[in-house]
Order: sequence, then structure tokens, then C-alpha cells
Amino acid sequence: MTDKQRQSEVLIIGSGASGLSLALQLARQARVTVISKAALQEGATRYAQGGVSAVLHERDTFESHINDTLKTGCGLCDPEVVRFVVEEGRESIRWLIDLGVNFTRFPDADGQEFHLHQEGGHSHRRVLHAADSTGAAIESTLESQVRAHGNIDLLEFHTSLDLILKNGRCVGAYVYDQRAGRVRVFRSRFTVLATGGAGKVYLYTSNPDICTGDGIAMAWRAGCRIANMEFIQFHPTCLYHREAKSFLISEALRGEGAKLLLPDGARFMEKFDARAELAPRDVVARAIDHEIKRLGSDCLYLDISHRGKDFIMDHFPMIYARCRQYGFDLARQAVPIVPAAHYTCGGVVIDTHGRTDVDGLYAIGEVSCSGLHGANRMASNSLLECLVFAHAAYQDIRHHLDRATPLPSVPEWDESQVTDSDEEVVVSHNWDEIRRFMWDYVGIVRTNKRLQRARHRIRLLQEEIYDYYGNFRITNDLIELRNLAQVAELIIESALRRKESRGLHYSLDYPVSNRTASAHNTILQP
Repeated sequence: MTDKQRQSEVLIIGSGASGLSLALQLARQARVTVISKAALQEGATRYAQGGVSAVLHERDTFESHINDTLKTGCGLCDPEVVRFVVEEGRESIRWLIDLGVNFTRFPDADGQEFHLHQEGGHSHRRVLHAADSTGAAIESTLESQVRAHGNIDLLEFHTSLDLILKNGRCVGAYVYDQRAGRVRVFRSRFTVLATGGAGKVYLYTSNPDICTGDGIAMAWRAGCRIANMEFIQFHPTCLYHREAKSFLISEALRGEGAKLLLPDGARFMEKFDARAELAPRDVVARAIDHEIKRLGSDCLYLDISHRGKDFIMDHFPMIYARCRQYGFDLARQAVPIVPAAHYTCGGVVIDTHGRTDVDGLYAIGEVSCSGLHGANRMASNSLLECLVFAHAAYQDIRHHLDRATPLPSVPEWDESQVTDSDEEVVVSHNWDEIRRFMWDYVGIVRTNKRLQRARHRIRLLQEEIYDYYGNFRITNDLIELRNLAQVAELIIESALRRKESRGLHYSLDYPVSNRTASAHNTILQP
């Protein structure tokens, strides 16, 4: 092993709620390495405002949470997985509380210990939160614990390039050190993908810049099945402002009475669903998209001003402050909103232990397709999935730690035949083109013609990208572009295969669900 190679018992790629939770649990028995593409906390977890769902209210039940999840998933959730996650949720929440996550505790009208929000699709208040910065509270707590642990090696600004396979088993990954500008070998007995989703494949997204589908693309190239990539969740309410970029306005506002309005101030959600503003996200996002296109408007509006400044400041202090930063006062006016790509419901196929098709390789969190979300993720079930599957993967890896075989030798990354690029504009141009045509052709509402156009464009671009990748030295932008192109192809192909509308996939050519056949997952095999 050279100085370019590092070795650990477990390599975790990703530093959000799932990756850091798993690292903390495993570090009691194993040496763990955590790879983070940016600063440790700069992932989707940090930006999760709403909260984490769990059955904590005395009038709530497991069966209610299970049924709400199954209904929102439009017939594609795995009932056994849903029950597993819901029933394990309370223990995961207690683990976070014991770590020191400061969830909002002022009691509600029923005298509960924690204040609970109600969000779209939920029939009860069951969303535990830390004001309106739940993800940040969880991430910061996990980060402080991980940084203090002597058995965890943290490497920030490292981008995973490809998984390393030997005799059908994953034995680590090639990783690009952004600061040193070189590719290094990371060998491991067990490798875990916790890389999050792929929101940056779209022009407008609530995701941070690092969410480029890296884990999904790497798993695909390693031979893993990928499922249900047509189900991309668009969050209905991102702030519409040219400087706000991707600022999301939590669904919890609608849970506390915020109304969606047309430019003339009229409400419209009742025309689309009896649950109005509390309908699931796919329904609300399509309704907003429909009204924007019908009116030729740039945006619609969200209004919670009737709840008063004191209430808003108590419940949503961060959102209030950010809106004021951009010139909007939630206590006095409706704010402009648009939908944006938010969550990848499909991903790497896993079992209830987080295991993929490749021996020694796990996937947990948004990168995976566990069977929990089906055709549409219910609000705040994502952080719950991260926590429950992190614990499940921990239990399975711990069980196998003593029986792992010695690691084989791994060749260094070979870049002897490549040169430095003098055409970086190719990368930036292709990145921009993918995100634009994915938004235009593979967005909230789809047609066969749009999807065929997208497939044609992505195939042409992939030829160009692969040629570029084979001739020039690796850069972080090139790694992300290669992965974005791969994930875009998987989304397009999955959407073309679904000849119906279901959940987050809505086609004008097939506007209803196929009731004559049983619901099926879209499984892509390399």
C-alpha cells in the first residue's frame, strides 16, 4: 500500500444524517472513514426545515402513520418496509434526543412534551422539529459528536469517483482530493453510500450544489439495480427571487394555516384536492405548475400573515429572517413562490439492512430506494428513513465485522495517458444544458415527445462527456458532470417506461393510473 492509499474497516461516502449517524454507531467497534465532498455540514440535511416524522402524540398510532405513508406513495410503497421504518422511528428519535438535539419543546394544546407540526399527507401532528431549522440542529449535533470521536477519520473536500470491485465485492473507492488535485485509493472492508439525492440535475432545485447524484451513478457503474428514478419530488414552495437561489419555504407553514394564492389574491387549491393546502406535495406542485402556465405568471404566492408576527417568529424564525433579507415580511404580505426539484424518491435498490446488489456495499438515505416512499415521499419521512436505515446498516455491518476477509491489493489510479484540459467551457456548457433540458422536458408534467427529445440530447452529450473524461485529467466539475449525465439518463429512461401517471410522474399522454394492472416498480439493470 502506497502513501496514496488509505485503509479502514468502514468507508462512509457522505456526511448527512444517514452517514454521520452510521459513523457514530459503528465507531464503537470499528475504524471508520467519512468522506465529505464539501465542508462536513454542507449537505441536504442541513437545509431540512420541517422536521422528522414519528408517532409521538398520544392520539397518534403506528397504523395511522403507516396508512398515511402508503396512501401518499400511490400503491408503490413496500408495506413491510413502511411498517419497519415507522415502528423503529421512536427509538431513532430517542437516540437523537439523547445525543442532545434540541427539539422544540413548548407544549401544544394537548400538553405533549414536544411541539409537533402537521404537514401534507399526515392525518395527525407527528412532525418533530427544532423551530424551522431541524436539519441544521440534527447535522450540527451529529457533527460535533463525530469530530470529537477518536475512531472516526473525517476527510472534507474529497469527491468519490468510482467504487472499486474485486471478485464481485466492493473493497473501497477511488476518491478525488480536491485540495491536492489528485485521485487516491481508499480501501475498506465495507463501503456505504450516503451521498444524498440528485436535485442538481434540474435547473431549479432546493438542494445544495453538491447533490449531483454521485452515489446513484457510482452504484450503477458498479452493477447495482436502480429503481423508480422517474419519481422526482418537486417541493411546491421555494422563494421566487433572483438572489434567493434555492431557499425553500417549509411545508410546515401550510400546516399552520398558510394559504396558496393566485396573483389576484384568490385561493385555488380547493379546485384540485379536498385537502387544499395540506394535499401531498405532488398534488400541490402540479396545481401550482398548472396555474403558473395557465396564467403565464412567473410565480404564485404563499400567505401566512393572518397568523401574526409573534406566532410566525415563534414557529418560523429562520424563514422569517431570510424572507426579510430578500425584502419580504411574512407578517405583512404574501411571498412569491415556485416549485423546485427537491427529493429523489428512487435510487439504489436496497434491502432492510441497507445492502445493495454488490457484496460489501450499502446505501442509506436519499441515495437509496428502500421501498418506503413509493411514487411520492410523504413530508418529513426522509430524515426518519436516514436514521432508521443507518441503525439497520450498523447492526448488519457489526454482525459481519469479525468475519470480513483481508483486503486485496488495489491498483493506483492511472492518469498517465491524459493531459490537462484547455477547454473547461465544455464542462460548464454541458452542465448547464443538462439542467435546462431536464427542467423543460422531464419536469413536473411530461409528454412522450418531451422525453424522447431529452433522451436524444442526453445520449449526444454523454458521448461528448465520455470522450472528454477519457482524455483529460479529473476535476471536481468533470466528476459531477459525468454523474449528472448518468442520473439524467436513468430518470429519462425510467419515465419513458412508465405508461401511466402515478404519484410524482405525471404524463399528459397517460393522464391516469393504470388500474387494470398491479402497481409495479421501474427497475433498471446495468
